[in-house]
Amino acid sequence: MLVKSRPVTPGQRQQVRVVNPDLHKGRPVPHLVEHKPRKGGRNMHGEITMRHQGGGHKQLYRKVDFKRDKDAITATVERLEYDPNRSAFLALLLYADGERRYIIAPKGVSAGVQLVSGPEAPIKAGNTLPLKNIPVGTTVHCVEMLPGKGAQLARAAGASVQFLAREGDYAQIRLRSGEIRKVHINCRATIGEVGNEEHSLESIGKAGRVRWRGIRPTVRGVAQNPVDHPHGGGEGKKSSARDPVSPWGTLSKGYKTRKNKRTDAMIIRRRQLKAIGG
Repeated sequence: MLVKSRPVTPGQRQQVRVVNPDLHKGRPVPHLVEHKPRKGGRNMHGEITMRHQGGGHKQLYRKVDFKRDKDAITATVERLEYDPNRSAFLALLLYADGERRYIIAPKGVSAGVQLVSGPEAPIKAGNTLPLKNIPVGTTVHCVEMLPGKGAQLARAAGASVQFLAREGDYAQIRLRSGEIRKVHINCRATIGEVGNEEHSLESIGKAGRVRWRGIRPTVRGVAQNPVDHPHGGGEGKKSSARDPVSPWGTLSKGYKTRKNKRTDAMIIRRRQLKAIGG
């Protein structure tokens, strides 16, 4: 549910928050979290290797079960929880044997719902099956790229993948970007979409909330001096005559950065073709 704050302060004037009354208000399960070191964008020598990082609120990393390999054991959703490390919510599962695990909360799944994984699981939102056992045309999320490696695709809030076809040992899926690629039919996927789909409509509202997330300010290159940035200098406000570059002169827009030629054969249609209708 989206809530627009009453503007009693300047920071609330533009703020739009996602409020879910079903979320757990307490702390996470102690044995399912681990320490998250804070590096502030520095390497082991104290040198800045990633700019615009630092500060922010302390966070614990939640251990999420991306493999869903506990087959044929019914699990009950105990509660939904907020996770500061991702845009999606988490669902805490209590299995019949007493074990608890976190999973990405699917859309429509709430406390009390029973889920199961494995080849024999029914086609129901939140259940995880191999792609060879999922009907063609089903909307899925948390898709593996290699069998047994764990979910890598469609894990963010509101994300989903369309299962298009099955040919031999591979299945064809269409990503939100428009890319169509092949994955092995033994790779697992979870039925349905990721929950918290209203996350993209949220408005942060003030600069301080960005700092709480560990993001430091970014200064535009055209606002700097020539000694500090290639876009800097000039009288008044002017656009740079050269292509956009980083402070060290390397191109920052418009050229291909993908170097993983090993998986080129798995891509049937690239995402760039979506914009031109190809």
